[in-house]
Amino acid sequence: MVYPEPIERLIESLSKLPGIGRKTATRLTFFLLNAKEGYVSELSRNLLDIKEKIRLCSICFNITDLDPCMICRDPKREGHILCVVEEPSHMMVIESSNPGRYRYHILHGVINPIEGIGPEEIKIEKLKERVIQEGIKELIIATNPNMEGNTTAHYIGEILKPCNVKITRIASGIPVGGDLVYLDPLTIKSSIDNRRDM
Repeated sequence: MVYPEPIERLIESLSKLPGIGRKTATRLTFFLLNAKEGYVSELSRNLLDIKEKIRLCSICFNITDLDPCMICRDPKREGHILCVVEEPSHMMVIESSNPGRYRYHILHGVINPIEGIGPEEIKIEKLKERVIQEGIKELIIATNPNMEGNTTAHYIGEILKPCNVKITRIASGIPVGGDLVYLDPLTIKSSIDNRRDM
């Protein structure tokens, strides 16, 4: 069935969102068509706001509407430690488990030669500048424990060797409440390799 052009255009736009196929886009379109005008106006304002008002923090590269962001402005955070993450969403996860403790540096990606992403395409050079300028004593590298995350962590370790900074990597392994029987061999190996004293 062919819908009127404005409906077709909205279905097409919504179906470009990640995880939204044509069927879901059609359902969302008809929800919006039947919604109150105030809701649709508010939604459209909010969509415009994230494009017009959200920017990257000039210090840590977090998404923010203020520059510097609230985390970089917080004087109570540890000033000599930086936690390095891939994306703003990763920073939010760490922040939720360690609120108000660390300052961050967000790379906005990882090294991935297959996709043509090298160190120049992410915020590694800016990280090196921060380490030197801010006198950072420790970097906690919290990239994902996959091939790209490990490659990125290793690269950061190599280029920052001359900077006399302690570089640590988040541990990976068995989750709390996990059962050894159901874990894959790489997770078990990582857990054993990252063991610590009791």
